Formats: sequence, C-alpha cells, structure tokens
Amino acid sequence: MKKYDIAAYVWPAYTGDELRSRIFWKEGMGEWQSVKNSVKKYPEHNWPRYPLWGYVNEADPEVMEMEIACAYEHGVNVFIYDWYWYDGRPFLENCLNDGFLKAKKPEGMKFYLMWANHDANNLWNIDLSDDFGDVVNWSGKVTFENFKTLVHRWIEKYFKEPSYYKIENKPVFMIYDYYNLVSGLGGKEKTKEALIYFIEETKKAGFEGLHLQLAAWGKNNLNYSGVDSNGNKEACDFTELPFSSITNYQFVHFTDPDRDYLEILKDVKEEYDRIDKEYDITYFPHVSVGWDNNPRYKRFRPGVVKNNTPENFEKALLMAKEYADTHALPANLITVNSWNEWTETSYLEPDSLYGYGYLEAIKKVFK
Repeated sequence: MKKYDIAAYVWPAYTGDELRSRIFWKEGMGEWQSVKNSVKKYPEHNWPRYPLWGYVNEADPEVMEMEIACAYEHGVNVFIYDWYWYDGRPFLENCLNDGFLKAKKPEGMKFYLMWANHDANNLWNIDLSDDFGDVVNWSGKVTFENFKTLVHRWIEKYFKEPSYYKIENKPVFMIYDYYNLVSGLGGKEKTKEALIYFIEETKKAGFEGLHLQLAAWGKNNLNYSGVDSNGNKEACDFTELPFSSITNYQFVHFTDPDRDYLEILKDVKEEYDRIDKEYDITYFPHVSVGWDNNPRYKRFRPGVVKNNTPENFEKALLMAKEYADTHALPANLITVNSWNEWTETSYLEPDSLYGYGYLEAIKKVFK
C-alpha cells in the first residue's frame, strides 16, 4: 500500500511547566484553562466539550507516549511542533523537549518544526482577549544576528534528532509569518541572505541541505486568529527566496469559515487548483478539521465552521489524497490542522462530541 506522511500541527500550550505561560493562563495548566472554562455561546454551539484523555500535561513523556501510540496507530506519523522565540529565548519549547523527545515512540514517528514567528498579544489571556487591540507583549520579529542564534539551536538541538522529519535527507523546516520574517531581517534581500546562511549551516552539519517550507496564505485572509500580520495580504512574494515548498496552516487563511464545511471544501478545491496554476513551487495539500476560537473569548466571536463531522472530514482527506496521488511530490506529505488546537476547535484528539471519529477517518483513508 502507498505510504503517506500525515503531519498534524501541535500547539504546545497544554502544559503548565512553562512558567512564562502563566501570564496568560494563571491556573498553571496552560491553555487547558480556556478549554475547561469554555461555555456555549448560542443554542446550536457545540461547546463546552471535553478531552477524553483529560486535561493532561503534554510535556509529560508518559502522556506523550500514549498520544504518539494513538496517533501512529491511526495513520498520523508526523507532528509539526509550533516553535516560539520571544524576548531572546524560547517559549513553550518544553512540550517538545520533555514530552515528545523523551517519550518512547515507533521508529516511523517523526516531527519537524514550524517557527510560529507571529507576535504575541493578549489573545491568549481570556480576561483581556475581547479587547486586545494592537497590544504586543512580545514581537515575533528577529534580526539577522538573532536569527543566527536560532539557526544553530534548530540544527544542534533538533535536526540531529533521529526522529526529525526529512525529505531527501534535508530537514524540513516551516516558517509561519512571511511578513514578520522579512521585516525583522531587514527586507527581502537580507531575508534571502539569512535563509542561504541557514541552508549552508545545515549542510555543514552533515545534511544534504534544508527543505524550507512556507505557510501559504490566500488573497482574502481576514485574520480570524487575531495574531497574524499577514491579515488581508497574500504572502506569496517569495519567488526569489530559497523555499522548497508551501502548505497551508489553516483553511481560515484563505476562506470564510462561517459556513457549512462542505461549502468550504469547494473553496479548498479551488485553492488547490489556483496554487497549482499560479505558483511554480511544490505544494503539499492541507486539510483543516474546523474553526471556532470562541473558547478564547468571553463574548461571542463570529467565524464558526458548521457540519464538520468526521464523515465530512473524511471527504476533505480524500481530496488531499487525490492531490498527492496526481502530483509528482518529493514526499506524500499531507498537513492537518491539527493534533490539539482545542481553542480553535480544529483538533484530532478524541473528545466528548465525536470520540475518536476524526482519527478513525484518517485511518480509513490512509491505512
């Protein structure tokens, strides 16, 4: 049977071990606090809902061992860890360092990093999130000199791990926010210089090179997440930069989520076709489970995907599989949002509403 790499994004905030996180989640359990305290905002709203595994600490290697085993059994064999750097040091890194990397796992279970280089505002603090405005607690931008520090941390601490995901012996590394990247490094030419430096340092470490991946954005992104500098912009001005591929992070980056899931899938198919036609770069197909970030707010927040059942999610998976099967991709990689984005209501982890339904859909399509 054909092998696929099903890669699910991991939001590393479901742990209280990172002390700096308590300025946002004072109960000391990470963003489980917002999940636990969520409420129904209108009669048909499918909240509150509960994790079948409980409010576990995902920086605990025994917890992650259980989660990895479940993911792998159902066909998810790659975790893409959101990785943060604020104020000259990493943020929420312990979920990967202490959880995934210390857990026992099958040889085929891999991970790679997505540098989530967006700014951090008051979105994560539910006491302030309704009116967070333009407050920036930490900037996601870095200078070229700071970037060099990050490069060596990524290479030494992660790329050399046996479980790091590679394509053609090139570690895969994804960057989320194009505009923060370029503005922090000092423009497009400086960004090109910085990325070439990154590639050369990776080669010096013994790899064939570096597979640089960029988050793809559509023309009509409305910044539903509240943190994206790419709002209302299409970050595709990368033709002269050494990126190897693009993929999406979320459907909301190119379409309105406030609709039926099957209607959204029509836009997804159009976006697949548009990227195929307009860009001369490898595109790895993406599937999102849904969208509803009301658990992060006290007031109702518009933008809620409807009818995103496991059965309809399966239709999205089949569409992504068809794309992979009909394109000459360097790897049969499909990205999924996400493993555990509970406060954006786009997760695979089993819950009180659909049980293991989303995971079973992946298993049915790919295993």
